[in-house]
Amino acid sequence: MAAPEIMQNLLDFDAAALTEWFAERGEKPFRARQVLRWMHRFGEADFDAMTDVAKSLRLMLKESACVVAPTPVRDTVSTDGTRKWLLDVGNANAVETVFIPETTRGTLCISSQAGCALDCAFCSTGKQGFNRNLSAGEIIGQLWLANRLLGADPDGERIISNVVMMGMGEPLANFDNVVSALRLMLDDNAYGLSRRRVTVSTSGIVPAMDRLREACPVALAVSLHAPNDALRDELVPINKKYPLKALLGACERYLVSAPRDFITFEYVMLDGINDHDEHARQLIDIARQVSCKFNLIPFNPFPGSGFERSPSSRIKRFSQILQDADIVTTTRKTRGEDVDAACGQLAGQVKDKTRRTQRRVMPITQV
Repeated sequence: MAAPEIMQNLLDFDAAALTEWFAERGEKPFRARQVLRWMHRFGEADFDAMTDVAKSLRLMLKESACVVAPTPVRDTVSTDGTRKWLLDVGNANAVETVFIPETTRGTLCISSQAGCALDCAFCSTGKQGFNRNLSAGEIIGQLWLANRLLGADPDGERIISNVVMMGMGEPLANFDNVVSALRLMLDDNAYGLSRRRVTVSTSGIVPAMDRLREACPVALAVSLHAPNDALRDELVPINKKYPLKALLGACERYLVSAPRDFITFEYVMLDGINDHDEHARQLIDIARQVSCKFNLIPFNPFPGSGFERSPSSRIKRFSQILQDADIVTTTRKTRGEDVDAACGQLAGQVKDKTRRTQRRVMPITQV
């Protein structure tokens, strides 16, 4: 007796993969496009509700496939309207997704891994260590689920207009699954987002940056956080493998295909660590090498971090030094801090599996 077919989660497929899966079952490409639209544009999980799909195909799908997103186990709303979901992804793993509403846009911050292996010194997620990569369905499922929970109308104005891969994990360390999800975000039969409105943030995995440029160039943000190799080695350990010279070279190559003519450099402001005037002047040297803008991020505290946020006056002076050099510089508004939804805080209430606190050599006050 043949074993029953395992139910296939169709959220795991981008358009090309879904078309291939349908073809293996004798279905034409337009059927895959129909189902793709129902799943992503209309947020439908019930095959019986896909009314323009042939009844025989709907029956086959009910017997062999499903549409399943991660399960929300906690839904928290900040006083500023930021909304954070804790999502169960199985085997005692959970990830977090954050929606940030603003007057002119709605931004969804998506996770790509359960935990993170890069162990950046100031990041709460890194303290829990690395558990596993998320599947393509678990990544795009966060957007699918958020649209449903926010009450998005497929025929109305978008609630989620921007997506940033800045949640838990290093996106480019889960390259194939992230790219599949990105392709769905951009697909006109799915979410139809502009490449300029989808941003991948990376700590600087240089070979994967080059691959992303070829496979699916979207807006790119680089977690810089230090203006020289000595300090960045401490704050962002991947720098030991791909130092600044290699990283900046990858940024220049990426700009050839990027939808924007600049790279966003993210720079968390740590009191007494990376916020001196000399650090700002070194960033000016970096800006002369790569077309960029700087996004200064006031550090968001979490238990046991060992860091403090730079004072507002220091952040303003740091920003002014960059602006006086004609460098576009913004300071990120802290959102969702009261529900641990701010940058660097995701999954903060976890045991420190990295023991970085004990082995970290800090503070570094000079370059």
